[in-house]
Amino acid sequence: MLRLIAGRIVSSIGTLLFVGFALFALTRSGPGSPARIVLGADATAEQIAQFEQANGLDRPFVAQYGSWLSDILHGDFGRSFVTGRDVAVEIFNSLPVTLSIVLFAFAIAVGFGVGIGILAALRPGGVFDRVSRFASVVGLSIPAFWLGIVLIRFIAVDLRWLPPGGYVPLSAGLSAHLKTILMPAVSLAIYYVAVLARMTQASLQETLRGDYVRTARAMGLSSRQVVLYALVNALPPVINLAALSFGYMFGWALIIEQVFNVPGLSRALLNAISQRDFLLLQGIVFLFTVIFVVANLAADLVNRVLDPRQRVAA
Repeated sequence: MLRLIAGRIVSSIGTLLFVGFALFALTRSGPGSPARIVLGADATAEQIAQFEQANGLDRPFVAQYGSWLSDILHGDFGRSFVTGRDVAVEIFNSLPVTLSIVLFAFAIAVGFGVGIGILAALRPGGVFDRVSRFASVVGLSIPAFWLGIVLIRFIAVDLRWLPPGGYVPLSAGLSAHLKTILMPAVSLAIYYVAVLARMTQASLQETLRGDYVRTARAMGLSSRQVVLYALVNALPPVINLAALSFGYMFGWALIIEQVFNVPGLSRALLNAISQRDFLLLQGIVFLFTVIFVVANLAADLVNRVLDPRQRVAA
């Protein structure tokens, strides 16, 4: 088991190294030097050469990548050429805002998605099953940004139950904090509620048709025990999908933050793009990659614990 975990960790590190190299190469593949962006169009060749030498841009590409990777491992994302501010400080000042929305949305998606899927699987063909199927199709069809605009129109403007946008940190009070992240989180979660509900229902129904489930019932196990055992065996694909959903939520959160005017990572990313601040840009994208890889690694390890067949196969 320890060898398996070590192998998955090494594989994840290899993925991060590859993505980091590709990201570093892409951000430097554009025409012109960052010095031209910082110093302006009137900068002389001598000024550009001095800027590149001072910031290590005149070194070979591999040496620049090695220095950047070494700094990343020590938590140093570099200093922006455009603003002069520490990139790590800018990222981690915005990260709690985005993270609070994503975590709340993820909790909604997992709680409602898995719950709806279980209830629908236990009563196939019933009223709840039909309603949940229809609701899932609707949830899969509604764009998150459009749903956010609709919620602002009715919940914030017409009913005035919640603020239409902005962000209040948790330190200012739990109630005020939840009011500002509720609509963004719901807009972000609806699609994944539908996805997880359909996956949970399909996986659990397939498991309940297994031979060992019929054997367990024939041996006199209660319905609750049978469902519990079947649910444990049905969870691995749901956990894998949940991990992928958690990573994708960070990408969609960038759009949702713009709809609700939330000062999260989306604002920092758009500023980096508009100002051609590639150090900040690659830092944010690399952080998203780390989150995605870690989420999938965690899901894989949880599945190894839940499903002994995977450990035996490995």
